[in-house]
Amino acid sequence: MDDSPKILLVEDDVNFGDVLCSYLEMNNFDITLATDGEAGLETYKKGKYDLCILDVMMPKKDGFTLAREIREQNSEMPIIFLTAKTLKDDVLKGFQIGADDYITKPFDSEVLLVRIQAVLKRSRNNVEPEVEPDEFTIGEYHFNFPLRILTHDGKKDKLSPKEAALLQMFCMRVNNILPRSEALTKIWGEDNYFTARSMDVFVTKLRKYLKGDSNIEIVNIHGNGFQLKISEAEGV
Repeated sequence: MDDSPKILLVEDDVNFGDVLCSYLEMNNFDITLATDGEAGLETYKKGKYDLCILDVMMPKKDGFTLAREIREQNSEMPIIFLTAKTLKDDVLKGFQIGADDYITKPFDSEVLLVRIQAVLKRSRNNVEPEVEPDEFTIGEYHFNFPLRILTHDGKKDKLSPKEAALLQMFCMRVNNILPRSEALTKIWGEDNYFTARSMDVFVTKLRKYLKGDSNIEIVNIHGNGFQLKISEAEGV
């Protein structure tokens, strides 16, 4: 079991949690089960995990809150939400928090297994990029990619790893189209509905970061991708 991926499962339905643990252990995963959100956080702090699978509706602390607290401990920790909540707003909220996947109950065990393996593969493949420029000027902004700091008028914003990686790809293609599939494959490791929705959330976040310069916009190129457009400032 030493080389088996270590998964923290936080699920308040003990019977369901036990069955799921047994299934995943049969497929060579090392599983730790916690039965509420508070216990999940304490368990996370005491161990080292490759992936967290979190139920959303739990006593003491819901899964969304727990995910935020786990990401405060480790911004790169892969997280899958496992829940009966299927409303669009709930799914979007999960991805806004930065979920790597969102699986609704009931589900096929083999499908869950494949999706766990896909998330773990993306996490392991998240290696340093090839040698590329480290710093960029974007209109009135300065972007330091290694430090993930975006500066404008003396104000500094610290971007998340995915936000920084996406902005770097835009900067490498200023005024040209960034194909959606290229960004999804490089940053998320997979091009599918769930990762595409996640990317949309991150593009919205970048637009908010860059709204201080009216000459900058990120345009949606329907059916293709996005374009970071920088117009000439008036009088220049």
